[in-house]
Amino acid sequence: MHEPVKNNAAPFLSPEAPIGIFDSGIGGLTVAKEVMKQLPNENIIYIGDTARVPYGTKSDRTIKAFTLQSCLFLLEHDVKMIIIACNTSSAVALDFIANMFRIPVIGVIQPGSQAAASRSKNHRIGVIGTHTTVNSQSYKKTITSLESKAEVFSQACSLFVPLAEEGWLHHGVTDQVCSEYLKVFEGTNIDTLVMGCTHYPILADSIDKAIQKIMGHPVTLIDSGVETAQVAKNILAEKKMINTHSKASHKFYVTDLPKNFTAVGERFLGKKLDSIEMVNVESMGF
Repeated sequence: MHEPVKNNAAPFLSPEAPIGIFDSGIGGLTVAKEVMKQLPNENIIYIGDTARVPYGTKSDRTIKAFTLQSCLFLLEHDVKMIIIACNTSSAVALDFIANMFRIPVIGVIQPGSQAAASRSKNHRIGVIGTHTTVNSQSYKKTITSLESKAEVFSQACSLFVPLAEEGWLHHGVTDQVCSEYLKVFEGTNIDTLVMGCTHYPILADSIDKAIQKIMGHPVTLIDSGVETAQVAKNILAEKKMINTHSKASHKFYVTDLPKNFTAVGERFLGKKLDSIEMVNVESMGF
C-alpha cells in the first residue's frame, strides 16, 4: 500500500499523463464527458466499481476502503490527477484520499456547491440527489459554508437513476416522475437547483421543464460534472499540466462484467466505447 504523502503535484509526471476518474458505477461517465469536452486532448482512465455499487448502503470505513482501492488502481497508471466522480465517495472519502496522494484529488460536491452559491441571486437553493447524498447533507453543509445567507432545500429522487439508465430521456413517464418529485420545491422560491447525482444530467431536459413550471420563474440548473471539469481544467492550467500535444486516449475499466456498462455508458457518453476491461481492485489498499 502506498504510504500517505502530502498532496502536491508529482514533479516527474508530464502533461501527457492521463487524468484518472473514479466512480462507484456508471454515473461518473457524465463527468468524464465534460472533461473530454473541456479538455479534449487529455488522456483519461476511468474506473467504475460496478461489482460493489451502490456505495450508499455501505459504512464510511467500507466506502473509504473501496474508494482507496480504485484510486490506487488509477495511481498505478501514473495519472496526474484523480477526479472522484461519485457523490457518496466525495462526501465520505475525499479528504482521506487527498491526504494520501501527491497529485491533485478533487470531488464533485465542492465544485457544484461553489457554482450554486455564486450563481443564486436570492440565496435560495434546491438540491436533488439520492437518499444517501441528501441524508448526508453534504451539499447543504458545503453551500452554507460558502454562503452564510443561503437557504438549502433538498429532495431525494431515487427513480431518476433507473430512468437515466433505461434511457427514458424524453418520455411521458419521466416528465411525470420529475413533476412528482420536484413539486416539493413549490413555495420555496428557489432560483437555483443542484443536480447532486451524476446520473441526473441525463434527464436535464425533463428536470428543467418540470422545475420551471412548478416555480413559475427561471431556475438555474447546476451540473456538478460541468463544474468539476472546469475546476480540473483550472488546476491543470495553474500547474502547467494541460496536455496540448497528444491525441486523446480514453480507457475504461470496470470491476464486473462490462456488458451493461457498455450499453448504458455509450448512451451517457454519446459515443462508442471501444476499450472496456474488467479488473480486480480488491487486492489494493486495506
